[in-house]
Amino acid sequence: MLVGRNSATFPQQLFVDLRRAGWPVSPVLEGRLQIGGRSYRLLGIEPVTLPAEVGDAPAIGKSDLQTFVTPPGEMLVAPETLSDLDLPEGATPLASGGTLLPPLRVQPQLVPDVLVVDIGMAQRLLKMPDQVSRLLIGKAKGKRAPLEGVVGDKLHLIEPDAESDLERLTDSFHLNLTAFGLLSFVVGLFIVNSAIGLAFEQRLPMLRTLRACGVSARMLNMVLVVELVSLALAAGVVGLVCGYLIAASLLPDVAASLRGLYGTQIPGQLTLKGEWWIAGIIISVAGALLAATTSLLKAIRLPVLAAAQPQAWQAAQHRWLILQGALALAVFAAAGCLLWYGDSLVAGFAVLAGLLLGAALGLPAILELVLALGQRSAHRALAIWFWADSRQQLSGLSLALMALLLALAVNVGVGTMVETFSRTFTSWLDGRLAADVYLSAADNTQAAEIRAWLRQRPEVEAILPGGRADAQIGGAPIEILGIADHATYRDRWPLLQSTANAWRRLRAGDAGLISEQLARRLKLGVGDSIEVPLQGGNWTLEVVGIYADYGNPKGQIGVNIAALTRRFPEIPLTRLALRVAPAEIPALMSSLQSKFGLDGRNLSDQASLKAESTRIFNRTFAVTAALNTFTLGVAGVALLTSLLTLSNSRLPQLAPLWAIGITRRRLAAIELLKTMSVALITTLLALPLGLLVAWCLIAVVNVKAFGWRLPFDIFPLQLLQLLGVAMLASLLAALLPVLKLARMQPASLIKIFADER
Repeated sequence: MLVGRNSATFPQQLFVDLRRAGWPVSPVLEGRLQIGGRSYRLLGIEPVTLPAEVGDAPAIGKSDLQTFVTPPGEMLVAPETLSDLDLPEGATPLASGGTLLPPLRVQPQLVPDVLVVDIGMAQRLLKMPDQVSRLLIGKAKGKRAPLEGVVGDKLHLIEPDAESDLERLTDSFHLNLTAFGLLSFVVGLFIVNSAIGLAFEQRLPMLRTLRACGVSARMLNMVLVVELVSLALAAGVVGLVCGYLIAASLLPDVAASLRGLYGTQIPGQLTLKGEWWIAGIIISVAGALLAATTSLLKAIRLPVLAAAQPQAWQAAQHRWLILQGALALAVFAAAGCLLWYGDSLVAGFAVLAGLLLGAALGLPAILELVLALGQRSAHRALAIWFWADSRQQLSGLSLALMALLLALAVNVGVGTMVETFSRTFTSWLDGRLAADVYLSAADNTQAAEIRAWLRQRPEVEAILPGGRADAQIGGAPIEILGIADHATYRDRWPLLQSTANAWRRLRAGDAGLISEQLARRLKLGVGDSIEVPLQGGNWTLEVVGIYADYGNPKGQIGVNIAALTRRFPEIPLTRLALRVAPAEIPALMSSLQSKFGLDGRNLSDQASLKAESTRIFNRTFAVTAALNTFTLGVAGVALLTSLLTLSNSRLPQLAPLWAIGITRRRLAAIELLKTMSVALITTLLALPLGLLVAWCLIAVVNVKAFGWRLPFDIFPLQLLQLLGVAMLASLLAALLPVLKLARMQPASLIKIFADER
């Protein structure tokens, strides 16, 4: 698209010149419009030249085109917007200035709080005759003249792959969900691998019989693959249906979170595409085949005479542990290089993936080392056997323990990040919502009446006006926030860096505070200057402070309210913040509602705003909490299936101990202690790994995704809780095999000595 190089808007004549020069451009005018005291985003479009490839453009059929462009025109709105306006379709609302607006028509694919009209109507409503905010560029069918030869240096071309803040937010959200979904899928592969291994052990006698009857190993393997694919298809369909239901239940929380916390509007309807179903089925089948690779290789290579011997999990060879440890070090080195040289969100997630993969690969070697040290320090025969047998079990438990390590590390990392964000967000709200009452008048006239009435109220300690204006820097939209010069803001504004006299410098109108994400994006620091393009020329501001602005996808500049109204005299001054004695807040709000007809949409107190913001914040991480719980549950089931797989194959190791006098209950207690020991070691390793994951999320991923960085804090109580949850999950996973051993009949143990094992 094309945007003004030195101003937020530019003359419409440039659009005409470009069309005549062969450029397939379409004009768009954007601004804010107030209806009933509430601000909406107004978009003016030219439907005839609007490119068809603009995905979020409203659909205007040929039959509706004449109605849309000819007076009185039409105003397209989303169903949610029509509900908020409390008007029927076809109604003609009044703007805050008293202007009669076009009739309303519902357009389902529009996002809420957006009004779409013909660009000529938008120019009249916004009082911007012959002005355009940007030009959308369609696909060119022929040669076009060079841009500079048509418009000179008045316009700036933004390439299609240049992301806006909103697109970066959307991509970041998608990448977060994809990363957590991939982690859940990988952890799920562990449980599938363990389940297939268990089934393989249980079916070995049948496989022996089939091989003895003349069935070839290749034919047998082919039948097993067909069976596996059939089960994977059935399970994949069930999983897709369950996933759809889960997504449908979580979508309202996600939509509310993006709308309330990030200011982003998305439709509240779930879209289901056929290619998603196909991709899900393919992933299910491919994952099942990948998880079954080891068992299928055993089946095809298994000699006929050896098939009657159930395959006990063998201790990992020293050479393999060295190779796996070296691979883990290589992955850590690659992650370190990406951390040092990478400068993108994908690189941040690659660092996170490398950290988790390297830790998972290195876990068996670390456990082998710890258990070997325990064996060396043991002196009694049973204690030596305890450590040696634990080492032998590692090969069978390694995948399940890797799953437990990854699930715990992610839970620790995400939990630490969320708790840090929660505390930081609460303190940030205390700074940004410093006033006691907030109201928005219907127009400037009502705002003046309210101010005059408030000055007569003794309980009102201060009236703090506010305002916002929109501008563009480098083609990206920014907000300019007008801040009153009052101790309410001076004492509580969430400044991260500032000069000693920052607030005094704002009064002159040549200095400003900028948000952290804008500072990072433009690589600005305290003392630098920023140029804000305006219609009358650039507004040069010295950066005297950088403040936290969590959740805002747009860059923001804070200036003195008087300086803002001088530069933007057309902005409505309808927002007021009040300092009121706490005991008098309910009575004052009741008087405002009865005298000026204000309601909950344009009148609120600080406590209500904080409660709503906190509620939205809690809903924001509903998806993350669900995925965390799922991965931890899958890790527990993977451990259970691994222990069930080992329970039968380990009887030859346990039967001699029973034969020399160790009771079945004591054997069961020893088995439980071994499982809990390796689980405890894994959990203790997962805690520092989880803190590294949290640091990576906070210092790398968050910064690349959203442009702001949270402080890094450690919460010992949370770590202890996760430690307890992990040990409880391990205990529950180990109970079934242990109880099975404790209740085993002596005849089953005696039979071990008569078997071919």
